[in-house]
Amino acid sequence: MSGRPREPTVLLTGASGRVGRAILGRLGDTYDWRLVDREPPTGETEHIYLVADVTDSEAMVEAMADVDVVVHLAGDPRPEAPWDSVLANNIDGTQTVLDAAATAGVEKFVFASSNHAVGGYETDERTPGMYRSDDDFDLDGTELPRPSNFYGVSKATGETLSRYYHDEHDMSVICLRIGNLTENHPPEDYERGQAMWLSHRDCAQLFERAIEADYDYEIVYGISDNDRKYYSLEGAREVLGYEPEDNSAEY
Repeated sequence: MSGRPREPTVLLTGASGRVGRAILGRLGDTYDWRLVDREPPTGETEHIYLVADVTDSEAMVEAMADVDVVVHLAGDPRPEAPWDSVLANNIDGTQTVLDAAATAGVEKFVFASSNHAVGGYETDERTPGMYRSDDDFDLDGTELPRPSNFYGVSKATGETLSRYYHDEHDMSVICLRIGNLTENHPPEDYERGQAMWLSHRDCAQLFERAIEADYDYEIVYGISDNDRKYYSLEGAREVLGYEPEDNSAEY
């Protein structure tokens, strides 16, 4: 008689950050989590918690033991972050985590990319038309990166690094270009934020599907099912089976 399938062991870097909290708030009991952050937890946690920097190669190799899936969130999240910070924390850090995962034979890597990797497509002439519900200018993940700042450069670089490790090590990789994550309601009086809004509920579902689904290498957008949007959800729906439940228009 076969037993219940084992839940995958998931390593979550940047566990104490905004996205990490949104994931763990709804999926904390779903998987065997290994949490990594350079800051200690603010309260008690039932999960294995490693206080380490993602640029520490030895710590990352140690963290990968018996891990099935890596969800990589860690990095400097500031859109105005200076080059020396994004180079160390976002680019070198991502390469260190990818290398440790490849060395350990991790099967699946989920990379938290960002809308800033393509923020340069938004121009003064283009942007007003990008919020119409019937607009045909939908970025779908097949376009080339067009970063709007050094943070976006680091995310575009992470996508490319992930592609290299996928090809060289036969690792499944999904890059999630995350929109504007807020809890309870979309940003008020901020049309762009409403168009790219991602609720906590949909964020948790997005990462759950990234952990569970089968894929090779993909780039998809992570937003809620907002009436007005200029990021296509078709890739996430097709590749991950993602079905967002929230819509900024309802607020």
